[in-house]
Amino acid sequence: MRKLMKPLAIAVMSIMFVQCGNSKFDIAKGKVGQLTTKTTVKEIDNIFKQDSVVKILSEGAKGNNLFQEDDQYLVYEKGGKHLLTITPKEQLDSTSTIKSIEVFDDRFKTKTGLNIKSTFQEINANAKVSKVESSFSSATLFIDDLNATITIDNEDLGLKDFSTQKVTKEQIPDLAKIKSFTIWFN
Repeated sequence: MRKLMKPLAIAVMSIMFVQCGNSKFDIAKGKVGQLTTKTTVKEIDNIFKQDSVVKILSEGAKGNNLFQEDDQYLVYEKGGKHLLTITPKEQLDSTSTIKSIEVFDDRFKTKTGLNIKSTFQEINANAKVSKVESSFSSATLFIDDLNATITIDNEDLGLKDFSTQKVTKEQIPDLAKIKSFTIWFN
């Protein structure tokens, strides 16, 4: 029995080490890397202490400004690569939790391998697209399993910019590329 304990302990530690090593870039519903639905704005600097965090803060609720911008926290790797843009639910509030995270680095991916560099064919094979909405310049895919939206540019859809044509899932070419990938924490 004692002879089995040491190899078993090593195997368990190895599995835990491998899983922990990948968690920095995992995407799942309510999770992007080390960020979760419970993460507050004041924790962002500590979570990304090895990276650079650029804070773009709004002016808050001043007067009748109906079009005020959201605060944004842009996370860059030390080499300058843009990793994430984090938007909190409440402006100028360090205790606010996160509203959304836009992913810019392809190392962030789901357990099925979906990332910012995925094509529509990969999205369709690895996630259930629940709805497609068209805008003047893109189509937005809604992925309920991740609480995510993926935007594909009209150019990749074979449409002219500022087209109001409705787009269905069946019309999207397999090789269409992702323009933006956002995980929502609502």
